[in-house]
Formats: sequence, C-alpha cells, structure tokens
Amino acid sequence: MTNATDIGAHDVEMEVDPAAETLADEKKNQDVATVQEIREQIRQIEKGVASKESRFILRVLRNLPNTRRKLNGVVFRNLAQSIYPPGADREAAVALMPAVEKDATELPDLAKKQVASKAPIAEVDAYFYLLLLVKLIDANDLKRAGTCADALMAKISVQNRRTLDLIGAKSYFYFSRVAELKDSLEGIRAFLHARLRTATLRNDFEGQAVLINCLLRNYLHYALYDQADKLVKKSVYPESASNNEWARFLYYLGRIKAAKLEYSDAHKHLVQALRKSPQHAAIGFRQTVQKLIIVVELLLGNIPERVVFRQAGLRQSLGAYFQLTQAVRLGNLKRFGDVVSQYGPKFQLDHTFTLIIRLRHNVIKTAIRSIGLSYSRISPQDIAKRLMLDSAEDAEFIVSKAIRDGVIEATLDPAQNFMRSKESTDIYSTREPQLAFHERISFCLNLHNQSVKAMRYPPKSYGKDLESAEERREREQQDLELAKEMAEDDEDGF
Repeated sequence: MTNATDIGAHDVEMEVDPAAETLADEKKNQDVATVQEIREQIRQIEKGVASKESRFILRVLRNLPNTRRKLNGVVFRNLAQSIYPPGADREAAVALMPAVEKDATELPDLAKKQVASKAPIAEVDAYFYLLLLVKLIDANDLKRAGTCADALMAKISVQNRRTLDLIGAKSYFYFSRVAELKDSLEGIRAFLHARLRTATLRNDFEGQAVLINCLLRNYLHYALYDQADKLVKKSVYPESASNNEWARFLYYLGRIKAAKLEYSDAHKHLVQALRKSPQHAAIGFRQTVQKLIIVVELLLGNIPERVVFRQAGLRQSLGAYFQLTQAVRLGNLKRFGDVVSQYGPKFQLDHTFTLIIRLRHNVIKTAIRSIGLSYSRISPQDIAKRLMLDSAEDAEFIVSKAIRDGVIEATLDPAQNFMRSKESTDIYSTREPQLAFHERISFCLNLHNQSVKAMRYPPKSYGKDLESAEERREREQQDLELAKEMAEDDEDGF
C-alpha cells in the first residue's frame, strides 16, 4: 500500500510543466536584472550628489520610461531592503507597494545580501518613492497613489538641495497627474503656487518650468483661460527648460491664444510646440497639437495641405478634421453642419469644439470669396441660394461685412441690386511678399538662437586651451632670455 502511494506521488511530481518552469526562471532573471539596474541608477544618483553634477541624475531620469515597464512587487521589496534599514521608513514604503503576483518568486540571491544599515540620502529616497508612484499610477491604484504622492511631496518640500531639483520636478508632474486622475485638480492649485514661488526664489529652473505647465493644465482643465493668461503674463518661463517642457508650455500657450482670438500667435506657438516635441515618439501629443493647428489654420483663412493628413502616425486620428477641412475649403454650409453634428463628441474630447463653432463665419467667407472670383456680377438672391441662407437681405448683410473686412474686392449696387467684383490685383505689387519673407527670416533667426542656447558643452572645457600661471611665468622668462640674447647679438654686430 505504501509503495503504491509512493508511486502515485512520484507520478504527480513528474507532471510539472517544463514550459511553466522556464517562464518562471525567465521572470526571475528579469527581476534580478531590474533590481541590479535600479541599484546602478541609485549609485549614479549618489555620484551626482557627491560631485554636484546634475547630468548623472538627468541620465537616470531619462531612463524612467524604460524602467517603469519592469517594476513589480518583488522588485520593490528587494529594493526596500537594500535602501531602507529596518524601521518605520521601510514599513511605510512596504505599506504602499503593489501586491506581489501569485506566480511571482522571491529573489534569494539578492535577499542574502547585506541589508541597509543607514537611512538613504534625500535624492535616493525621493527616487524610490517616484518609482513607486509611477507603478501605482500604471496599476490604476489611485488610493495608494494619492497617499504615495502626498508622502513624496512632504519629503521634497522640507528639503533645500539643488541636487534634488530634477527629481522634484518629475515628482511635481506625477503628483499633478494623480490629482487629475482623481478629479481633484482644484484642490492642489494652492500647493502648486506655493511650490512655484519657492522654485523661483531658489532658481530651480526645471521645477519652475514643470510647475508652470502643471498650473496651466490645471486652469485649462476647468476652462479658466483668463487666469491662465494672467499666469503666463506674470511669470517668466525659464529658457533653460528641457525641450519636452517647452513643447508642453507652447501647446498650452497656443490654446490660450486661440481661445482669446489671437490666431496668428496661437499658430506660431503651436508650430513651435510641434517642432520641439519628439519626432519619433509622443504620438499622442503630436496628434493633439496637429489637430489644434489645423483648426487654427482654418480660422486664419488658410487651408492645410493634404500631406498633413497623410502622415503615418496621424492619418487615422485626423480623419474627422480632413472632412472638416473639405467642408471649409468648398464653402459648403450644409456639409459643415453635417460634419459638426457627426463628429461633435470627438471635437469636444479634443478641446476644439468651441473653435470649430467659430468656423461657420469662415465657411461663409470662403464661399463668398469663391463667388467673387467666379462672377463679375451676381445678385443677392443668387448668393442666398448658393449659401443656403433664409433671405436675400441676409446675403446682402454678409457680403457688405465681407467687403468691409477685406475678404473680397467688390462693391454693392443697391439700385440695380447686384454685387460687382473688382479686377484682381497683382499681389507682387503689394507689401505682402515682403512681410512673408520677413516672417520667415525672423523665424529662422529665432530658431538659430534657440539652437545655440540648447547646445551642451563638457563642464570646465573652456580652460583646456588656457595656460596656467606657472606656464605663463616660464614663457615670460623665455621671452626675456631671448630678448637679452638678441640685444647681445646686436652689440656684437656693432
């Protein structure tokens, strides 16, 4: 009986799936590599703090998108043992960690190593909580994420270390992101203003840039365009901010200007935002900016080129805006109304619906312009029929306003009841080409200046070609000896 039982148990043990074992080993090896990678990042942070060189910390933060994909509960528990000594700090960190997966295995090779004996420096502590916050956001654990974000802000707020500025700036962004996901952006506005004042006084340029962007996003979330405009006017955006922060700031500035009817400035800021954004990444940001650029161009009376809608990463998302552009280009009010009613919810999600409603006047102007180019003389009744207006009087009022605004070169003859178009003038006899060239030259000069300011140089490289004081003394001594020898040669010559 005992032998039969042993044979049965042996058969059960032999039924282990080798594919599952291989998968578990691969997951374990991946976790080991992740822990070692983050430990190396912590060493880089400590090196940056010791040498007071922010480039080491910046290098670590640039790898954050790759690091966040590899995080899990096992990795965090091993990191907490090597960062925090046993006590309240480790327990507080462990309480916020995500749960360990059921099929996850511990890492004995790392657990045997010596645990931390002293508290970590402020930069390492903040970086660990930043990784924890990012993981909780990805796991959609908003309750723990809110607690973690508050703890991270408490740690950063009590410190006054320049080496903590870059990690603090990244932390402000995710703190604001958690509040947005919890729909409590209004509650953190006072805190962000207080941190902005502190960052400005301490010359924390990266934190200043991130906080201004967070506040602008906060205001635009509630459609508070006047407050956002006042913030832009009363604050100075740091020129040394990173390209990503500049792209966000220019996008928010473009939205503000477009809402305040300053379409030329809005278009300029949005184009700059698109150029400063990553060209092969951040597809969602580029889609959002490109949609707003298309609407602003239409409001300016321009028609975007067809190649804009054929870009690889933007073709599908810009389908509704292509239909809108076609309706505006043709000056077809009926088609414009159909597009707005069909894609209205999509336009509202893109925050462009309010601007698109304003396009109705541009559709009418485009139709009148095409009528003025096609007919030398036409009656208001025919114009009302083509524009599908209610009466000829409405058409006459619209035409008179278009003439006053300079949309068309024409005159109204009330006696004979028709509109007479003037002959088209040569545009090269006006100042428009000169103004267009001036705008392009100014843009190129501005782009050159920004490129020069964005160039990076190795630290203290300016002194390589300069001689030291000792070398200068030796050179002067050699010059004196050479002068004496030349004077003696001259005397011997006489």
